[in-house]
Amino acid sequence: MIKRRKSKEITIGNVKIGNGNPISVQSMCNTNTCDTEATINQIKEFAQKGCDIARIAVPDRHAADAVKEIVKKSPLPLVADIHFDYRLAIQCINNGINALRLNPGNIGKKENVQKVVSFAAQQKIPIRIGVNAGSLDKALQDKNIPLHEKMVLSAMEHIKILEDLDFDLIKVSLKSSDVLTTIEAYRMIAEKIPYPLHLGVTEAGTLKSGLIKSSVGLGTLLAEGIGDTIRVSLTENPTEEVSAGFEILKSLGLRERGVNFISCPTCGRTRINLIELAKRVEEKFKNLEKPITIATMGCAVNGPGEAKHADFGIAGGINEGYIFRKGEIIARVPEDELLEKLEEIIIKSYK
Repeated sequence: MIKRRKSKEITIGNVKIGNGNPISVQSMCNTNTCDTEATINQIKEFAQKGCDIARIAVPDRHAADAVKEIVKKSPLPLVADIHFDYRLAIQCINNGINALRLNPGNIGKKENVQKVVSFAAQQKIPIRIGVNAGSLDKALQDKNIPLHEKMVLSAMEHIKILEDLDFDLIKVSLKSSDVLTTIEAYRMIAEKIPYPLHLGVTEAGTLKSGLIKSSVGLGTLLAEGIGDTIRVSLTENPTEEVSAGFEILKSLGLRERGVNFISCPTCGRTRINLIELAKRVEEKFKNLEKPITIATMGCAVNGPGEAKHADFGIAGGINEGYIFRKGEIIARVPEDELLEKLEEIIIKSYK
């Protein structure tokens, strides 16, 4: 059992973050926010995948105008991503946004920051301070200290601005494209502040490389009890970020949603098309919401025995296979009928 870091609770829409609440999964729309139909449709896709919170870019007043309609039709709480223009933050709050992502030190004069923070406090709108390693101000860049320390200093400066205005509905992220820098930054700030932490490895890359970097970075921190909400940043359809986030959390026993798929590597004992079969099993049951484990194993040696913890599974034979439940073989089936028979058994079990 992972002992999680204690943190202050904040609420975004109907999602509670921090204070031991389930670690929430986020993604960000890659649509033009002004195209409200496309944006709403993508948010609905996120929701179908189990996403808890969606973020949308608000680069100008036209996007801020669109927030009003998007909020009305969104099945998920929404975070507005804002840079530099404090008026956009106020406009988004007026239009019903659930949270803001901005850095108070980047939105101009002190009175402008006060306007945003005061309004956010009145409406109980949390603010995420998001520090990225690649966009630190020059004074910090020039310091002769490790990058992760610069990131933490930047975050602390932004946090102080909010705390000096008696605002504590704060969430913090410190992201780098370098995994070790990200890990060290979060470890350091976790000791300094009580606020919930949003985890992510920024600019992680495409589906394969990005997922590996994110799994190592986020998995390390989550295993240490650090992190209250996550985004897996991928250069890919953002719905994949949601699936990836849940897989990382499921692997650590931190969330349950949908099927946990396991399969063994191929070896010389395998006499069925294991690679293809494992892919077909995942495709067939990817939308099953029951938190069960399904195993696809290459042979009887590694099948029911090594995967006896699985709720259901397939163990390959010579042009045939065995279907098992909790380690007990319940059917012997020709290879081309395995998937159909497995589906039949699982459906019957949950009627």
